[in-house]
Amino acid sequence: MDTVNLYANIPTVNMKTATSPRHSYHHGNLREELLRCAFDMLESDGADAITIRAVARAAGVAHSAPVNHFPSKQALLTSLAASIFHALAEEITNALRTGTMKYPEVIRTFANTVTEYALAHPNRYRLLWRRDLLDDHELSAAMDRIYGLLIEKLGKDERVRTTSLETRAIALWSMVHGYVTMRLDGNFVEKNDEINGLPRQTAIVEAILEGL
Repeated sequence: MDTVNLYANIPTVNMKTATSPRHSYHHGNLREELLRCAFDMLESDGADAITIRAVARAAGVAHSAPVNHFPSKQALLTSLAASIFHALAEEITNALRTGTMKYPEVIRTFANTVTEYALAHPNRYRLLWRRDLLDDHELSAAMDRIYGLLIEKLGKDERVRTTSLETRAIALWSMVHGYVTMRLDGNFVEKNDEINGLPRQTAIVEAILEGL
């Protein structure tokens, strides 16, 4: 699967420093300022609270000013989600950087990295899957970066398989996403495995590796 670079024309929002809106901007950085303000709203109130008018107000500009950068709420949220996908991809890349990592450890590392990110930043993670608010085509391309990395790592397993790399990557992502979503929705609570004492999200990965 080819990796699609979605971020060439999207200024990256610094997820560590974008914590408070600034009420002035100089010529040339309004797009980044709008993304910063949208990110702040996402962190505090969730995606549904974000509107073009609210973001313009937080940036200290006229409500019509964002139109040249983001003609719609969908365009704004899609750019924001792409930046979040980029940040998540960087965390996964760094976690999987070890070249000698064996197959089971790839699965553990990917699952734990995504789960920890989602539980630490629930509003960011939820936005990534809001197809009612986002441009599905662009976000599908953004996901390819993570899938491409995962497929590359899973491809190092030389055992004979009856399913494709793509299927295995989707299976792993689906398992992680399902657990994370149920945790965020309150259907599961934080708990340790009753036998091995591992956190439930870690023990689930071990159960998968054992073949259930």
